Amino acid sequence: MQKNDFDLFIVDLNGNLRGKRLLGSSLDKVFEEGVKLPRSVSGLDFWGGDVPENGLVFETGDNDGVCMPVQDEPVPVPWAEKERHQLHAMMWNQDGTEFTADPRQVLRHIVNQYHERGWYPVMATELEFYLMDGSSEEIQRPQPPVLDRGHGRRLNTTDAYSIEDVDGLESFFAEVRSTCEQQGVLADTIISELGPGQFEINLVHVKDPLNAGDQAIWFKRLVKGIARKHGYSATFMAKPYAEESGNGFHVHYSLVDADGNNLFDDGGEDGTEMLRNAVAGLLATMPASMLMFAPHLNSYRRFMEGSHAPVYACWGYENRSTSIRIPESDPEARRIEHRVSGADANPYLVLAAVLAGSLYGIENKLAAPEPIEGDAYALSEESTRLPNRWEDAIRGLAGSDVLRHYLTDEFVDVFTAVKHKEYLDITQRIPDVEYEAYLGLL
Repeated sequence: MQKNDFDLFIVDLNGNLRGKRLLGSSLDKVFEEGVKLPRSVSGLDFWGGDVPENGLVFETGDNDGVCMPVQDEPVPVPWAEKERHQLHAMMWNQDGTEFTADPRQVLRHIVNQYHERGWYPVMATELEFYLMDGSSEEIQRPQPPVLDRGHGRRLNTTDAYSIEDVDGLESFFAEVRSTCEQQGVLADTIISELGPGQFEINLVHVKDPLNAGDQAIWFKRLVKGIARKHGYSATFMAKPYAEESGNGFHVHYSLVDADGNNLFDDGGEDGTEMLRNAVAGLLATMPASMLMFAPHLNSYRRFMEGSHAPVYACWGYENRSTSIRIPESDPEARRIEHRVSGADANPYLVLAAVLAGSLYGIENKLAAPEPIEGDAYALSEESTRLPNRWEDAIRGLAGSDVLRHYLTDEFVDVFTAVKHKEYLDITQRIPDVEYEAYLGLL
């Protein structure tokens, strides 16, 4: 193995990377013994502060967990100024038991429930992001980028599926491609999306949901790192521009048996009863799962009628206005596309929520409602409308016996405590718009 310095990191519940920069000479020891970090690191708030209410700080004496690598060896970080590598890890309790406040462990926990039944989820992710001018982070306002290679044009208009936009950022996307190859990220198509400077890169289907989550994490990090190297800034924020399309995170999901047979495939266009059971479970658990799909205050700005983000818990065949879409495909590729999440969500928790809802529906043989044809935004049934307020989503997950059953009480308690603290921290601040509207006039 190489002996360069490396960053060892875990992923906290918010999807932020936490860890240590280590000397290359310590690599062998890390693989043998892991690295200790306080278990409370998994339950830090978005800004890296302790959350005493999550039960991992004072009640436990802020004790350590053990972070063990999940990769066979470190991989290069080509955007770093000096040669460096990175090594992804997952946290365990010191006695070797699973620590389900680690989001990767949450996903592992539900995946194991499938494996116990002889079922194997196959998953792929699609992530949207905005590429911005490099000044955006400094001025804390999104600013569309200028195309490179002599184009000189600022991407300040919508130009969906534009090859010209991709070509004008050729050096950036070329390095994204090469870094994906170096780091084992299986990237597929690159698409210019609806917003100015908005792009989507699809990752290929893999038979291990943990690996699908890992690749999404690595992809988000490398896009932001390479953007800075090229003088840009990249964001997976759900809604960086109020008037433009938000950043979505779509999940494709199918289920195979030990022989690789697709359990959603009935040889036709409709799919099996198991597929419809899975759809029913996803719809039933969708309101309580919203905190995993939309974890931040800004997340809820995506959910507007006609915005290409779903607002109702509904499904349909080849219908992008629904929250669950069954794409047109060859029967052997029959699958579910879950379209609710924002790109700001933690990939592990999104995949875990999809698998939990699906398993709930399959185990209980839930019956799916009739699929929606046409415009799902025209629905008016309040019973199927998704929560569109952060505080409602926090309460919904906290009170869900189904998600506690499939994803553990520990996860639900820690995650909702983190989000409740963030909710209080943000909503207790007075935004500028209130001063502009009311100060001196009331």
